[in-house]
Amino acid sequence: MNRTRVFTGSPWEPVVGYCRAIRVGDRIEVAGTTAMKDGEVVGVGNPYEQARFILQTIEQALQELGGQLSDVVRTRMFVTDISLWEEFGKAHGEYFREVQPVATMVEVKALIDPQLLIEIEVEAIVTKG
Repeated sequence: MNRTRVFTGSPWEPVVGYCRAIRVGDRIEVAGTTAMKDGEVVGVGNPYEQARFILQTIEQALQELGGQLSDVVRTRMFVTDISLWEEFGKAHGEYFREVQPVATMVEVKALIDPQLLIEIEVEAIVTKG
């Protein structure tokens, strides 16, 4: 099967050797995505804004591969402070309230930059087109 990849220009993509998202057949996998733009953290100190920015980035990657948010079947959220779950969940709900994929949120010790509060990855199955 063909592999179609999306790159976002993250400085870590070529160094670590990964892409933002990949489509193989009807499956799209989106790598752990953080609130980074042009090497800077977006929404410093704001869990809701970071989650929204990440979900926008994920939505764009899905669209580039012929998918959409309604194709998402699983989300995983890695957060540095689980007590902020309502802010992360508010953003997640704005994007997935109707889709209702299975979702996981776990607290982790740290992310790649100490200002990052959340990292999200998704799995999607494209059911049309």
